[in-house]
Amino acid sequence: MQLATVEGMPATSLADWLRSLDDDALAALLLARPDVAVPAPADSAVLATRAGTRASVARGCEDLNRFTLAVLTALVVAEADTAPVGRLQVARLLGRDVPAAPTRQALQTLRQRALAWGGDEAISVVPAVREVTGPHPGGLGRPVAELDDVDLDAAIGELGEDEQRLLQTLADGSPVGSTRDAAEVTTLEQARTPVQRLLARGLLRRVDSGTVELPAQLGIALRGGHPLGVVELSEPELPIQVHEMSTVDSTAAVEVLELLRHTENLLTTWSDDPPAVLRSGGLGVRELRRVARLLEIDESRAALLAELLVEAGLLVAGDTRTGASGAQHWRPTTAVDGWLAAAPEQRWATLAAAWLALPRLPGLTGARDERDRVIAPLSEELRRPLAPLQRRGILDAIAELAPGAGVRSPEDLAAVLAWRAPRRGGRLRDDMVGWTLREATALGVTALGAVTSAARTLLGRLDPDGTGRDAAIAEAARVAAAALPAPLDHVLVQADRTIVAPGPLQPELAAELALLAEEESGGSATVYRVTERSVRRALDAGRGAEDLHELLRTRSRTPVPQSLTYLIDDVARRHGRLRGGMAGSFLRCDDEVLLAELLAQPVAERCELRRLAPTVLISPLPLADLLDEVRGAGFAPVAEGAQGQLLDLRAAATRAATPARVPRRSPVPPAPSEEQLAALVRGVRAGDAAAGAPRGPALATNGTSTGATLELLQGAATAGSSVWIGYVDSHGVASNRIVAPVSVSAGVLEGFDRSRGELHRFRLHRITSAAVVSD
Repeated sequence: MQLATVEGMPATSLADWLRSLDDDALAALLLARPDVAVPAPADSAVLATRAGTRASVARGCEDLNRFTLAVLTALVVAEADTAPVGRLQVARLLGRDVPAAPTRQALQTLRQRALAWGGDEAISVVPAVREVTGPHPGGLGRPVAELDDVDLDAAIGELGEDEQRLLQTLADGSPVGSTRDAAEVTTLEQARTPVQRLLARGLLRRVDSGTVELPAQLGIALRGGHPLGVVELSEPELPIQVHEMSTVDSTAAVEVLELLRHTENLLTTWSDDPPAVLRSGGLGVRELRRVARLLEIDESRAALLAELLVEAGLLVAGDTRTGASGAQHWRPTTAVDGWLAAAPEQRWATLAAAWLALPRLPGLTGARDERDRVIAPLSEELRRPLAPLQRRGILDAIAELAPGAGVRSPEDLAAVLAWRAPRRGGRLRDDMVGWTLREATALGVTALGAVTSAARTLLGRLDPDGTGRDAAIAEAARVAAAALPAPLDHVLVQADRTIVAPGPLQPELAAELALLAEEESGGSATVYRVTERSVRRALDAGRGAEDLHELLRTRSRTPVPQSLTYLIDDVARRHGRLRGGMAGSFLRCDDEVLLAELLAQPVAERCELRRLAPTVLISPLPLADLLDEVRGAGFAPVAEGAQGQLLDLRAAATRAATPARVPRRSPVPPAPSEEQLAALVRGVRAGDAAAGAPRGPALATNGTSTGATLELLQGAATAGSSVWIGYVDSHGVASNRIVAPVSVSAGVLEGFDRSRGELHRFRLHRITSAAVVSD
């Protein structure tokens, strides 16, 4: 796309230059800098004003690479000497070894973004660029007019070694230096130190009594062939490692299974015992350490899981629990049960999408804030609205590589991204790369430094604003399913009463196994151990001994050892001989000897047990508490209902209401569509045409429908002539229009908007001025 120029008629302002652009160039500007398009600019003058504001210029510079920024810096430095600037002046500042072609391309980019304007021999910079580039562009001080006619090479040659060394230090680093020798001196004879001698010669500029500055002319002379330092023409090479895509996906699948296992365990843990919300918000460090220890993971992974669950709507700061007097707790939501019942690939895709949209930085957990306080997980200190865009930018840079190709280290990728957009990311930019790659690996989004097939699908289909989220998750889950092992319907029972799950289990089998056995170790093959306590837990939940034998007989691919069969039968034989009901609570047993044994234990006194009948004991404690105490003493009671049926008294998992998903507005204005661009360009052209239309004297209405204005508009409608009007729309945006009035009635001017090519209705009270168009 070429920018239009007007031969022989150089533009005298940015607004004039914008008017000279063709429609494609104007559309390219609005696409590159979408912030100037909201609300729609009335004409080129308004567009130029917006494009020249400091905030907009700073945003427009964020996507510039290091070389283009060097060219922009050269323009600023050259313009301080002469304005406008020629391309050859820019080339001299960049250095003799910089080719002309990339310089021309960089200048074209700057013009396309309206950061600079004009032809190659008369390039001007938007004034706000000088504010954005800082007080010392290119590391050069401010120029001193008295040095313009001085032979600087000769002047430097006359200096002593210590003076030359001091100047070179300022030229290589910051042009501003602190010193104790900046006292004013008027003659060389009065100078006693190198700084004073340089001040006396006019080769340093005194800022104040403790600060000196190296003039720009001297900095350029001392740097020789590289006045702006070494200019990086192209981005550094990114070292990569290449694997088969199937290897990447299968490696990620292992991480996905670990992620799901840890997430399920975290939800189970917090369903039983939800942690408190800190007064300042967030999760306490002690709670984080506790859950990390229980899950046998590090604290950073536990913090990441908590952040993902909140973003996915699976965890929320819930209402007060019974007896918690005003406290809030982090509680699983009603969406958890559906998530747990979903297929593994669906669960993964939900978490991965939540991570991509997460407007927070979990990597900052445990760091210190500006008050030297530890930053807690789930706290407001972690909120960063730009995090999703930065995260996607990092992943997109890897996804640009061929499938199966991955980066070798975060530092390599950070170096490339720093060249592509050195002004983006702030002080956490390099840290963000490391955090993103570590989290992406933990989530199975990347493996071996490469983006997985499922993650590529998710990145390609999920818009940054969340549009198409459900469809993207469904498609990514479909792709992920091919890499994940199918859920198994069997286990392997070992002779030592352990049960090995050689892969992910079907949900119903996993739930039964969680009742019967204790998990000993996780991973791609999970190991469970059957104990007396775990068998009793299954029996307490209403399973019978025959149910447990049937489970093992039908689901084990290996023979069930006799020792395990004997264990289940032995526990079942002793289980339920004591029966509990409501009194407070009671215990009944046909074996009077067993009751006598229980009454002889210390637990009888703690529970205030007393014999009501030869086979019945009662207690004032609630039944669930009584059974817990008696079980703790080595007995195996069960709860029964009014009809003698077994009851499961385990507390049901508490669930909070799932929060409604609220669409988030991106902190960065979205790029306009092709249709919107076309409408914006038409609007600017219409405003320019209206502003330049020849017209008679304007009548100001000041927001009221004066008789003169009505008469003018009605007369134009009768005569079939056009009028120029100043108009303020419902958004407060002022514009100029050329209108052919059709009718004026009921407080409305209806007419054909000539420049926009459409019939429009204008509220008379919004017309600020009007005039008859002469031609």
